[in-house]
Amino acid sequence: MGIAVIFALSLNLITGFCGQISLGHAAFYGIGAYCAAMITKSGLPFPLALAAGFLLAGMIGVVVGLASLRVRHDFLAITTMGVGFLFLGIVRQQDFLGGEMGLSGIPSSGLSKPAFMALVLIIAAAVTALSLYLKRSWMGYVFDSVADDEDTARMLGIDVARYKLAAFAMGTALAGLAGGLYAHNIRFIDPDSFGFVESITVLAMVVVGGIGSVWGVILAAAVLSVLPLWLQFISDYKLLLYGALLFTVMRFSPNGMAGMVTALKRRNRTAASGDPS
Repeated sequence: MGIAVIFALSLNLITGFCGQISLGHAAFYGIGAYCAAMITKSGLPFPLALAAGFLLAGMIGVVVGLASLRVRHDFLAITTMGVGFLFLGIVRQQDFLGGEMGLSGIPSSGLSKPAFMALVLIIAAAVTALSLYLKRSWMGYVFDSVADDEDTARMLGIDVARYKLAAFAMGTALAGLAGGLYAHNIRFIDPDSFGFVESITVLAMVVVGGIGSVWGVILAAAVLSVLPLWLQFISDYKLLLYGALLFTVMRFSPNGMAGMVTALKRRNRTAASGDPS
């Protein structure tokens, strides 16, 4: 659940804050996982592996962001989806990464289970604090303006490319950090763990929680990460479930769980004040 929160908040920085649609975010999750796993398998310490996965995913995110600056909306979604498929193709063809069979024998983090859980929760709390700070800072307002209308933001003197790259770098780096934690929690990774289904899963967390809402995304990530475990019989229909959730939320509550809570609070305040409207 904690890892899912970190992963979902990383996409929220890109899609929720800056309005850039990504359908290949799981690729950066996978980059962090494979990088961290290979480093610990080579005998280097776990903290170094996490840092390397974080940095590598962020650097590749900047490269992808630079290549995507000229495209928007649907074309950006297709571009990022292509990045996801490219990552899977590369991993499946490399024997030193385990190929189709996956990478097993990933060393332990060296932490006990409670200590590892505490580490994940501390990182999730730090990412939450960062997201809340960015949302309320001047950079958050800049991200909002870029998400609302890039052309108008550019006319106002905002360096749109710079801030789009900043959001992409932060979001992909945090996805890589989540991937490194995932690899050392499961201690086995394979390409299917970072495919298109995983990208749709994290997108569903952002949309269902409320695009741009920090607390809404955290709630949705917590629920959707454990829902398949509670309902084992739907595990084969995971993509169908998330697709239905996306359709339902976008049709009836475009602002997700956060929008529902806000509307409910407004209704309660109106009822308490006795305003008939």
